[in-house]
Amino acid sequence: MELFIVDEHTEHYLALLAGGDFDRGLLTGVLGGIGGCASLGLTLMLAMQGIFDPIMLTLGLCFFLVPFLWETLRPLPLPILFNRRTREVYFDHNGELFHSPWDGIVAIANEFQIVGAQIGSIQNASLEIRVWKFEEPETALMISLGAPFGKSLALQKGFWEYIRSYMNNGPYFDEHGNHSESDTFVKSQLAIRPKMSDSFKETREEIKQAKREMGGKNYLSGHDVIKLILGAMFYPQDRIQEFTYSIAKRRSRNLWPSVVTERLKANGPTTRLVDLE
Repeated sequence: MELFIVDEHTEHYLALLAGGDFDRGLLTGVLGGIGGCASLGLTLMLAMQGIFDPIMLTLGLCFFLVPFLWETLRPLPLPILFNRRTREVYFDHNGELFHSPWDGIVAIANEFQIVGAQIGSIQNASLEIRVWKFEEPETALMISLGAPFGKSLALQKGFWEYIRSYMNNGPYFDEHGNHSESDTFVKSQLAIRPKMSDSFKETREEIKQAKREMGGKNYLSGHDVIKLILGAMFYPQDRIQEFTYSIAKRRSRNLWPSVVTERLKANGPTTRLVDLE
């Protein structure tokens, strides 16, 4: 589950989600996917009867466009970037650039428990690194690589090994962390990351598998029917949410300073920010 915060794994950089807003696009998905589709569906039904209702059509478009523009025009929190080409880490804190050279970097893991009368005991473990403000190295921050809640020390150490394998042996590696020319293992890990829109497809596959196993007889249960109906109902919402998030993410990339964006390019400079300082 730790790999869910890996937003991008490319040949040149690794991006980790930071700062929340994981549900960006949900409002557009709900209003556009459910309200918008319902309004457009009614418009089509009326049109088939020879009645054209521009108000209903406009309402359906507004259900999608208004929240879509609101969610895509607001910038997403910038991710934590691990740059393989320059071997350094970038982090944005309230519009200020922080960085750290990869060589010699130290990660700190702390394990603790939260105990309560209702929740019992919950194991937690944080994973942090230290970064320095660009051109003001006397100012430093400890940043968390993902939320610590519900994670064990073994999980955090394993995630750090994923990052370390990427920076030292990557961009692709096998299950032992050794360099690999194939991206098969990395893709298998990133594929674990759930997508809500995949649930409908997975339900259909489960039903097809049950049909094959039962020889086409009595294979469809009531539970499967409910999942299939609900999956079809929420599929437009989930697809619109994912589309909205992808647009917002692409727009937010332009918020990085030029000294970072040019170093993320395949043919960009390889000098580190600490070298510029």
